[in-house]
Amino acid sequence: MSSRRFHLQPLLDLAQTRTDEAARKLGELIASERTVEEKLKLLEDYRQEYHDRFMQAVREGIGPDAWRNFSAFINRLDDAIAAQRKVVEQSRQQTAQGQQFWLTQRNRLKAFDTLSQRHQASVARSEAKQEQKLTDEHAARRSRDDTE
Repeated sequence: MSSRRFHLQPLLDLAQTRTDEAARKLGELIASERTVEEKLKLLEDYRQEYHDRFMQAVREGIGPDAWRNFSAFINRLDDAIAAQRKVVEQSRQQTAQGQQFWLTQRNRLKAFDTLSQRHQASVARSEAKQEQKLTDEHAARRSRDDTE
């Protein structure tokens, strides 16, 4: 009976665990990517709003101190946006790597699963042959007994 057990089952189980873990991690990476993209969008929207207010103030007349303050703040926003764009790019790269890792794990799992299915089919064929052999032997004995 032990010869009918799929000898690679521990590896199949490990591949399943690793695939599940890679999928969970990929989900986290995707969520994180969305979060940093949303932060970037908020910064860009805020910068646009602030720039619009600045332009309105310029049209209405603005002093040199207010001009410097507006300009300095917009520059700080531009710096924050540039930094956030880098964070977004890093997050996208991490998500792509996570997706590739998940695909690798999934392909390994599929390979072990295919081997497992082949093993199960082989066991089923073997059992069917054994059952047919027993049936044939039983029928042959009954036939002999009937003729005697």
